[in-house]
Amino acid sequence: MTGRDTLVDTVDGYRFKPHEMPILPGSPANPDHPPARRAAYLAIGVFMALVGGAQNGFQLANAPALQAEFALTPVEAGWLTVAFYSTYATMSMLLFRVRQEFGIQPFVRWAMAGLVAANFVQMIGPGFYPELAARAVAGITASGLSALAIYYLMQGLPPAMRVGGLVISLGLTQVAIPLTRALSPALLVDGDISHIFQFQFALSLLGLGMVYWLRLPPGIRKQTFEKLDIPSIALFIVGVAALCAFLIQGRIQWWDTPWLGYALAASILALGGCFLIEANRKSPMLDLSWLSSRSILALALIGATVRILVAEQGFGASGMFAALGYGNEQLTDYFWVLAGATFGGMALSVVRLDPKDLTLPVLFAILVICIAAFSDTRTGVMTRPQDLYLTQAAIAFAAVFAMGPIMMEGMLRALAAGQSYVISFIAIFSLSQSIGGLAGISLLSAFHTVRLKTHLIDAGSTLTLANQQLGQALGNAAQRAAPLQGDPALQQQAAAASVSQEVGREAAVLAFNDVFFLIGTLSAVTFAAVFVPWFINKIRGRNPLAKELAFMEAMLARTRQ
Repeated sequence: MTGRDTLVDTVDGYRFKPHEMPILPGSPANPDHPPARRAAYLAIGVFMALVGGAQNGFQLANAPALQAEFALTPVEAGWLTVAFYSTYATMSMLLFRVRQEFGIQPFVRWAMAGLVAANFVQMIGPGFYPELAARAVAGITASGLSALAIYYLMQGLPPAMRVGGLVISLGLTQVAIPLTRALSPALLVDGDISHIFQFQFALSLLGLGMVYWLRLPPGIRKQTFEKLDIPSIALFIVGVAALCAFLIQGRIQWWDTPWLGYALAASILALGGCFLIEANRKSPMLDLSWLSSRSILALALIGATVRILVAEQGFGASGMFAALGYGNEQLTDYFWVLAGATFGGMALSVVRLDPKDLTLPVLFAILVICIAAFSDTRTGVMTRPQDLYLTQAAIAFAAVFAMGPIMMEGMLRALAAGQSYVISFIAIFSLSQSIGGLAGISLLSAFHTVRLKTHLIDAGSTLTLANQQLGQALGNAAQRAAPLQGDPALQQQAAAASVSQEVGREAAVLAFNDVFFLIGTLSAVTFAAVFVPWFINKIRGRNPLAKELAFMEAMLARTRQ
């Protein structure tokens, strides 16, 4: 069917022209489609990216309902999250090799079949352990859908804009997170999560029909799997899974739980064993010498740091609204605003993407997060969702606006170094994003818990009988309880409980203000760390991506032939 210089579609006998050949083995060819077919590819790509992001989005949006549906403890609910992230963070490396070894069409069929199977298991609701397996499969398929969305988007975009498919897919996956939160109240009728599962199953069936109706062009296959891939991939998965368990369960069970230390040790040993195998292979999946270079390490660190900063929204603002008693029903408009801002960040990132300076938009995004986080430190118990529309929309915008250039720089460096380095970058980028997000939430959660206890201690030292404001608050609460409770002693007890609840709520908000201040400070430090080398290069007239840009020009020239 294929050769390095020729490629023939066995279905219709079409022989692809030189400029239509795939860029990499495992990726589809890029034929000159008519406008109607190009539009169909683009629509399917958008749909696949949103469905991929929704696999985790619906779980995040409906975690309490899911916990109630299966009668789960918080620890068991945490294991569902571990199952998803363990496979989602690791499968991109394996799936890349699967596409190269077996071709595009088998990959598409198995990815969509896995998605349908996972959503079907969730829909029938058999219990905790089948749900755990379904979440693990959902992580695999979500990782596969990211690549699938990129390929469909690239088929639908003009040749000069095909690289934008990477940014659009990444952005739409992020759009799906607030979008699922905005849609969930309409689907979660009377707290019945079965409607969510039915909706997801319908989406997966629709996606399955789409990829069979309009298939991707074939690609070039090559033999990639080796015997050493099995222990290497197994150790990589075990190491990442143990690290995810440490980060997620540490936040739930707290960090002094004894077994967490064993999980962290197992993660270090497993990942160390994987790296040891890869370092001594002739054709490694992970090229450690390239990954350990200063430019790649800096890129991965920046990407992970931005994910940590963006946790201000996923943990900070959302957690504060939960502490104030807001549910998804009261936050629908808020999440629609975030979805729109995320989409705007994606669109502007594609339009303004300048390969000659990929650091400038990252600097702008970090500065926006910094300003928004410091602005949020003024929140209080009377804060309403609409009060944070502007700042939280700015953070949602900045999150996607920064990720596109970071991913683009990494792909440029990988492609310029050689095709074999692409899988190394995909693995490290997926890992930095997933682990960075989990680490950010864990860091902020621990910091918030410490600051909450501090504020409660400070409040307790002032809440004495000699405090006139406390006496007045207790009197007002007792008056409110009087129509419902005739016993004076029980009135005082209800009043004390009400005042205690108010104090706890205010302490929680003050602790979230401390979280916002921490994020603002980390953003300022990150901005300085990225700005200094960028400014030095500007003064010297040096472009650190000069070699990579020359390669990109040659690649684009090939598509214009």
